[in-house]
Amino acid sequence: MVDMSLYAAFLVAAFALCVTPGPDMMFIVAMGGRGGPAAGVMAAFGVACAMLVHTVAAALGLSALFHTLPTLYHVLRWVGAAYLLHLAVKAFRDRSVPDEGGGAAGGAGMRRAFWQGAVTNLLNPKVILFNVAFLPQFVNPSLGHVPGQLLLLGITLVVMGFLWDGGVGLLSGRLGNVLRRSARVNRWMNIVSGTVFTGLAVRLAASPK
Repeated sequence: MVDMSLYAAFLVAAFALCVTPGPDMMFIVAMGGRGGPAAGVMAAFGVACAMLVHTVAAALGLSALFHTLPTLYHVLRWVGAAYLLHLAVKAFRDRSVPDEGGGAAGGAGMRRAFWQGAVTNLLNPKVILFNVAFLPQFVNPSLGHVPGQLLLLGITLVVMGFLWDGGVGLLSGRLGNVLRRSARVNRWMNIVSGTVFTGLAVRLAASPK
């Protein structure tokens, strides 16, 4: 179904992409630092699920809409930036006490981390354009089943990304748990997280297509 030589090259390129720090990784680190290991992993899982949606869209040709409808790209870009700013404001205003709340609150926090990771990635049109530009380079049209090849490549990238980002979220969460034992440090970490979210919002809003 795929050209194995191209697939081998894809694995190398995908690994390099996964280990290179980017907006998603910064977001996951911030989420893990604020919410602990489980929140970091769930944020990574949310990002991975959103990437899977992008992959299916690319395989079906839906991502090409951004080339024919540039307004749609800019609308999604500004909505994504606004959502990140919303998360930044929540982080700056967070005055919660470390380890406060019970299991239900923890479960709600995990769901929130998942959805925030998913929505942040889904509202980033640059991810959609990346899939359109990157994945086809490793497709061999002569083998046929081009959508299937794109889907396999995308799923591979999603799995590799989750394994790496999940580890990053886990480690940042464990470090965050140690640091957040102090209320003062906990407040400082919320400020750092808010700054990260603000920076990602500015980057998304200011970067050209």
